[in-house]
Amino acid sequence: RYAKLMAVFTKINKRDIYNIQNFFNIGKIISYHGIKEGIENTNYLISTKKQKFILTIFEKRVKKTDLPFFMKLMDKLSNLKIKCPSPLKNKKGNYLFNLKSKKACLVSFLKGKDKKKLKKKDLYVIGKNIGIMHKASRKIKLYRKNSFSPLKIKNLLDRINKNKINKLSKNLASEMQNTFMEIKQGWPKTLPKNIIHGDLFIDNIFFHKGKFLGFIDFYFSSNDFEAYELATCINALCFNKRKKIFSYDKGKTLQLIKGYETTRKLQKKEKDCLNILCKGSALRYLATRSYDYINTPKSAIIKKKDPREYIQKLAFHKKINSFSSYIK
Repeated sequence: RYAKLMAVFTKINKRDIYNIQNFFNIGKIISYHGIKEGIENTNYLISTKKQKFILTIFEKRVKKTDLPFFMKLMDKLSNLKIKCPSPLKNKKGNYLFNLKSKKACLVSFLKGKDKKKLKKKDLYVIGKNIGIMHKASRKIKLYRKNSFSPLKIKNLLDRINKNKINKLSKNLASEMQNTFMEIKQGWPKTLPKNIIHGDLFIDNIFFHKGKFLGFIDFYFSSNDFEAYELATCINALCFNKRKKIFSYDKGKTLQLIKGYETTRKLQKKEKDCLNILCKGSALRYLATRSYDYINTPKSAIIKKKDPREYIQKLAFHKKINSFSSYIK
């Protein structure tokens, strides 16, 4: 079982599997099947007699020029004892190879799964391990701009069909544009920066036998504010869902931050900027989900993410403006 932020856009056959088998020293592949949930890349679980691997075929949003960064990052994090998928080198010594006219890679399989519901104590452990990962990342000399920073989504917002998206919520298109301008004007410039995971949703955090195991799916990783990572986690992990209503949970955020601060204390300016970072992160996911909701091809075997979740979350962040409002 593997991450759900994934899909099957590209279908492969036995000949492709035979070629993969020849690219790598992994032995005979005895089974393979597509992982259907999600919205980003095509993924297959591949099994040999001794091991399991994840085959990722890179699709629409991932630039080919960014792929070496992701491969090197996972390799270096694994070497620094951060539990995450490790990319395999093929017989030619490369992480990446061509499959169906697209770039692909093979990574190690993490024995674990995501938790359906996170408790407050889980948030503490997640926060602590984000801190550990950030600390390890400081030793890695790699750089990539965050191509999905809230400051970089104007082009995406402009491409969203206004009439279609306004059916979800009245005036949503103009509301997103106005929020973008507000965020652009108030976005901080000097917070502590580092390599961040950039997409720590519940699907990308693995547990095994009830204990934290590791992080997966590093294909949004970049250099950005460490506090922005926490803002994304607040949006992704610190709201409780009941039917289609998302309600904020202060206790979860408090534990996330407490766990993180066992490794690094947040600076005052990071706390002061948490609200705008949360707004920016919420808008970023609202924008990508809105675009996908309208534009995902019907032929894709895929589970579309509902943008309405992030309409609610963004509305919550607009009601508050202080750090203490998040935890007290």
